[in-house]
Amino acid sequence: MAKQRKTSKKAASSASKVLRDKRTSKDSKRAAGSALSQRAPKKKKK
Repeated sequence: MAKQRKTSKKAASSASKVLRDKRTSKDSKRAAGSALSQRAPKKKKK
């Protein structure tokens, strides 16, 4: 079974900034979206 890799918190934060920036290219946004899709889901508070 392959080891699943997850995007770090710092990398996810940077990817989020790229997606919000209107000046970035489509390729940059595609890579940022890919990184965020690999981020572990947030844990819900009870």
